[in-house]
Amino acid sequence: MSRIFLIARREYAAYAKTVGFWLSLLAFPLFAVLGASLPVLMKSNEQVREVVLIEEGAEAQGLAAAVREALREDAERRAALAAEAARKAQETAGAAGGGVAGNALAALTKPRMRLVATPPAISEAVPGKPQDEVVRHYLGDDVAKADRLDAVVFLTRENGVPAARVWSARATDDTVQGFVRSALKAANRKAVLERAGIDPAIVSATERFQPEVVAFSPQSSGAGKVEFRDKLPQIIGLAGGFLLWSLVLTGASILLNSVMEEKSNKILEVLLSSASATEILTGKVLGVAMLTLTMLLAWGGIGAAGLLSTFPAEAAMVGDVLLNDGLLGYFAAFMVGGYLMYAVLFAAIGAFCETPRDAQTLMGPIMMVLIIPILTMQMAFNTPDAPLIRILSMIPFFTPFVMMARLPSNPPMIELIGSIAGMFVFALFMVWVAGRAFRAGALSDVKLSWKSFAGAIRGGAK
Repeated sequence: MSRIFLIARREYAAYAKTVGFWLSLLAFPLFAVLGASLPVLMKSNEQVREVVLIEEGAEAQGLAAAVREALREDAERRAALAAEAARKAQETAGAAGGGVAGNALAALTKPRMRLVATPPAISEAVPGKPQDEVVRHYLGDDVAKADRLDAVVFLTRENGVPAARVWSARATDDTVQGFVRSALKAANRKAVLERAGIDPAIVSATERFQPEVVAFSPQSSGAGKVEFRDKLPQIIGLAGGFLLWSLVLTGASILLNSVMEEKSNKILEVLLSSASATEILTGKVLGVAMLTLTMLLAWGGIGAAGLLSTFPAEAAMVGDVLLNDGLLGYFAAFMVGGYLMYAVLFAAIGAFCETPRDAQTLMGPIMMVLIIPILTMQMAFNTPDAPLIRILSMIPFFTPFVMMARLPSNPPMIELIGSIAGMFVFALFMVWVAGRAFRAGALSDVKLSWKSFAGAIRGGAK
């Protein structure tokens, strides 16, 4: 037992004392924050397109006004959404939360396009190809940046209904096209209703109407109304699934690289002269487990500190969900089972490899399989009882991640207990299989392949 702890301590110190480990440890929360804020940053930095509206012919009269009205209503709707989001955030997180939400929504709700005056060269050009050539000039790079346009919209009517030709500076940018289509569709609907004898004021009021819809559920913690606290377990469950995936795969990958490096440097042979293969494998798994626990505590501490300093009310809710809803205990169980399965498997693969290229034979298919939980965990957020999610949560390789995401929806106890029991039984089986493979790989120079790996499992005890 003392040799196991010595190997575990050596494995832990080999990584924990390096600057790269702590830099990579801090990089995860940094990229998590960056990933969450990236959509806001991208949206806030998105260019407001400068657009020219041109009515072609007398029959197109009024269409430009309809597009302007749609643009004004869109700006009012976006401002109302930002104000409502800031109000709700202020109710739950105080003035600071309301300010943060308001600033974020303000960036997300800025107008997508701005109407500008038509350049004389375009309006005075002869309709048709001559005018199109002038439009090309104003959309291209040959014109000064201050005079450059992002889109020119020609409004007309075909067979009595609104239509448009949209020239865009970028062929892949369909933002203006989509907005003009929606605006003309609304203008046509309004005109049809007015021709049917409906008062234009009633039509306008109907178009502006925004119903207030309040969600209720028998599973809510209050008087039936769904609040943020009711959605929080699902959010934490999904985040927990992704965190487990990151931790388990990070730890298992560290173990794979450690064993592979020691195999190539002949250090593994030296260790085998003073300890058994079982002791070495156990010590390495234990050492990297402590390393993984260090990462979890560091990430959890950074997240808790950030949440407490910015959203103290939400931090209290998160603590309540983790402790009182039992998510923390299940997270620990899934962490142990998931890590044990993948750690021993990756260690066994590493025992056959001396270079990363050698490991690709088996690692490629394994990593392709491990993408499945990433693709399906988001589905568990809204439809946790879908047949596909239920089946995947019962497969031991996927149980730690998918069941964690599904857990807040209160799955049947028989499925929960069955999946956990199946996970640990399979983990013990993987320990037996990987132990035989590790022993055979560490004591031989056989190149890794599916055939050699299977042969090691069959004869590893010899």
